[in-house]
Amino acid sequence: MDPQVARDRLPAFLQGLPKAELHLHIEGTLEPEQSFALAARNGVALPYASVNELRAAYAFRDLQSFLDLYYAGAAVLKTARDFHDLARAYLDRAAGDGVVRAEIFFDPQTHTARGVPLGEVLDGLTRACDEARAGGVSTGLILCFLRHLPEAEAFATLEEALPYRDRLLGVGLDSSERGHPPEKFTRVFARCRQLGLHVVAHAGEEGPASYIAGALDVLGAERIDHGVRCVEDPTLVARLVRDRIPLTVCPLSNVRLRVFTRMEDHVMPELLRAGAMITINSDDPAFFGGYVNRNFTSAFEALGFDAAVAVRLARNSLEAAFLEPQERAGLLERLDAYVETFDRG
Repeated sequence: MDPQVARDRLPAFLQGLPKAELHLHIEGTLEPEQSFALAARNGVALPYASVNELRAAYAFRDLQSFLDLYYAGAAVLKTARDFHDLARAYLDRAAGDGVVRAEIFFDPQTHTARGVPLGEVLDGLTRACDEARAGGVSTGLILCFLRHLPEAEAFATLEEALPYRDRLLGVGLDSSERGHPPEKFTRVFARCRQLGLHVVAHAGEEGPASYIAGALDVLGAERIDHGVRCVEDPTLVARLVRDRIPLTVCPLSNVRLRVFTRMEDHVMPELLRAGAMITINSDDPAFFGGYVNRNFTSAFEALGFDAAVAVRLARNSLEAAFLEPQERAGLLERLDAYVETFDRG
């Protein structure tokens, strides 16, 4: 199979390329227009006069300044209908970007702290996921604990989620990384593993490479979200390559949050040369300037990647997804068929 595609046909190839998105916070898909619509629906007063004023606020200095706005913006989400509409809007966009599998993060503590029952959150998200599956996009939900809060609160959230265990694919760890190492959540993740939940964790974005090792060794993470600072530790990179540990990289997010000054400075080429199993994802696309296809095209333009790299990244994403073997095989066949039949002009 020859994946060569002319540069002028590469954007179209990337757009339709069957892929999985494995690092996507559903609250981070809340576009300013939808914020205003939901605020009006729910009688929530926003501290911005217009959509444009809110969009202008998306000028982040670092991860914490982003998170402050992110958590404040979630106040417009109150009912199952809101969460359904949010997830459905994302999943429709994702389908247009060639996403055939979406494993969606959500932050229950952001909502239950405001008095929104976890059942409302899950009812809305589950209905949107069911609709997406009926339309051909495979989905899963990953409950994330907020690492800036105590482990006791993560345990309380897990207990609240137990009646909905059958709706959960796995658990993750997100929010402020600095000063909140994986070891802080050792016991709650051990409990999650006992429950048979898949485990992922944010590590090595603003935190050091040692947080990646901690997520693997202490939490039992099967994938590392971000993980780009692994390059600071060659021994760790060798381990990631040897053990085929997926890294869910988010290029536009990394640049917007100053992990890298320019896309041209990104470490993806270095990681690919080393043999790392990296994937491309959008993280919080409403805030960072683009959904998954925009992350692909931005990275490919800046780093000179070709169609062969695109196929490798898409294959990585499908192999890294938490899928049953039969479904994974079917999606990989779909990828191969796309590459073989794509009109190269």
